Amino acid sequence: MADDLVLLGDIGATNARLALYRNGALGPVEWMAAAQFAHFAEAVEAFLIKRGRPAVSSAMIAVAGPVERNRAEMTNRGWIIDGAELCAQFRMKRARLLNDFEATGWSLPHLDPANLHPLGRGAPVPDTPLAVLGPGSGLGVACYVPVGRRGVVLASEGGHSSLPASCEREDRVIGHLRARFGHVSCERALSGPGLENLYSALAVIDGDNVPQRDAPAITKAGLEGTCPTSRAALAMFCAFLGAVAGNLALTYGARGGVFIAGGIAPRMLPFLPDSEFRSRFEAKGRMRDYVEPIPTSVIVHPDATFVGLQALAAQAEF
Repeated sequence: MADDLVLLGDIGATNARLALYRNGALGPVEWMAAAQFAHFAEAVEAFLIKRGRPAVSSAMIAVAGPVERNRAEMTNRGWIIDGAELCAQFRMKRARLLNDFEATGWSLPHLDPANLHPLGRGAPVPDTPLAVLGPGSGLGVACYVPVGRRGVVLASEGGHSSLPASCEREDRVIGHLRARFGHVSCERALSGPGLENLYSALAVIDGDNVPQRDAPAITKAGLEGTCPTSRAALAMFCAFLGAVAGNLALTYGARGGVFIAGGIAPRMLPFLPDSEFRSRFEAKGRMRDYVEPIPTSVIVHPDATFVGLQALAAQAEF
């Protein structure tokens, strides 16, 4: 398999990112707007055409959504991606699908300090689990567990677990969201759409007449301090993020560290260190002494998912 040309992909609801891998070398990662393609195979076809239709022998595709029997129905995009169908259409020997945060989990042991922006104090305990969560179009969650020479990654749908409140104001926001959605998952607050949900909920609760804003506009106005409601939404987002990250630290025993992935957190780096993120991470009552030493970091590597995919491809983990 040393000379095999492998198609690697990180497929989200907003963007499909594809690259070619061979002999330990990763080619350029191409970003493609998912909305431009009715089906995932169309995106693959367009990518390969631009590269002269190379003979790809296998594929490893990370997908934003649950994967069952090597098939994924994307949670926030209408694509169905099937490994067997990819093999048949593109004449590949094998194709493996995995959850995108499973791939991100595989990257964690391979990230160096330059790829991370620390939030608060803490030092990792060697040979202990590493947890990752990532707000983006949705909320991904996974954990790397160092077992044997390679370790294992526990993929999950933890982003759809129930959102925790820690004060009366958060209770009111969750109550407002419950009236809209029924079950209020962590993803309803900790994602791009989730930030918009917080913004609209706070506007209603506080009786503020504010313009409609999308997540990037809320982040910009919040960072600049030009809109009190945007600033409040940003603050609540960071507080919820810390609380959920602390819950994952306890759930997984992630004394090796908890990592924040995805495209949203890096944009909030000017705000996150002085937010309630770290205090809420540590606010675990009788377990405060357990979580206080655990380090937390934002992953700033632009292609962390591909770091994980390369690690798997190098192991021929199909």
